[in-house]
Amino acid sequence: MLRPHLTIEEMHESEPPHAVGYGAFDGGELVAVGLIGPEGEPGQWRVRGMATAPAARRRGAGAAVLAALVDHARRRGAREVWASVRTPARTLYERAGFRVDSEVYEVEHIGPHVLMRLPLA
Repeated sequence: MLRPHLTIEEMHESEPPHAVGYGAFDGGELVAVGLIGPEGEPGQWRVRGMATAPAARRRGAGAAVLAALVDHARRRGAREVWASVRTPARTLYERAGFRVDSEVYEVEHIGPHVLMRLPLA
């Protein structure tokens, strides 16, 4: 589970009202998910809550979801997509063109992260 320290209700309340989710399936099984929505300055969109089932990692499911999220934001006029990325997932975002924009920082209950950005304009 992505955020085991939160209840389902708390997770729902922590997401912005205009977030959109995408998923990747292997047969009928959901194996990767992610959310994106406008957040920050005008034209900025934030990737939130990316997760891939352990058995599906390194098989392209997470990359497909991330690409769909970025494409969704681009079609709606985003100039930049950003994310607070767990350090083990950094290479996934780098392969998608994101660049690190911070030192490593700790997110309580989750672990080390970096801020990453992808300019679209």
